[in-house]
Amino acid sequence: MKTTKNTILITGGSAGIGFEIAKLLSEKDNTVIITGRNPERLQQAAAKLNNVTTIVSDVSNSEDVNKLVNELTSDFPNLNMVINNAGRALVYDIGDEDSNAFEKAADEMLTNYLSVIRLNEKLLPLLKKQETAAIVNVSSVVAFVPGLLTTYSASKAALHSYTQSLRFALDQNSNVKVFELMPPLVDTEFSAPIGGKNGISPFEVAEKFVAGLEKSIYEIRVGNTEDLYQLFLSSPEDAFNYMNKSRSEHINS
Repeated sequence: MKTTKNTILITGGSAGIGFEIAKLLSEKDNTVIITGRNPERLQQAAAKLNNVTTIVSDVSNSEDVNKLVNELTSDFPNLNMVINNAGRALVYDIGDEDSNAFEKAADEMLTNYLSVIRLNEKLLPLLKKQETAAIVNVSSVVAFVPGLLTTYSASKAALHSYTQSLRFALDQNSNVKVFELMPPLVDTEFSAPIGGKNGISPFEVAEKFVAGLEKSIYEIRVGNTEDLYQLFLSSPEDAFNYMNKSRSEHINS
């Protein structure tokens, strides 16, 4: 997949992984649009970037999504890449009967999974008009092996499954390629509650993503995601034990 002269939408692009991807791709002669819920954070991000347009939009809000799709269709008819990066993670104990797990899981599932399906579905007609196009779903190492963020892990596992199915469906009859970016623990504000300071930098994730995109690697497993994936293939039990032991150490360190 070419990484220059694209028109690219990045949801959740005002900070963390999304911001670093926006920075790298904007520097490679792409037109980049970033979205987020907070207008101030978007403007702060835009001030640090070149050739980037901001649109205030919440992927979990159907009205916002409809407005976003209409604006993209009208103002960016050459849109040929969608990077679904916006995410939601809540820290709580699923074993606590007072944790309100259902509502928290529904919140995560809406943002991390169902909203991705909705946005992709609405933008596919535009993407299919382009000579080359791509959808990128940002999942996680926990798509394979659940960690302490139990229902967040489940939402990313659902996203991984959907991504595989979408890739197969579109490979049959369109020019839209489907990628999945699978970071490990990353040092961002988003992951701070689970020991994110022990993770790799979001810039490293962005670099690995762009390199994988250039080589048309459809599952881009960054950092120790690849190691954990291989362990999972050989022993799911060992992978699960390693993941949860590792996460506990991160939080307690």
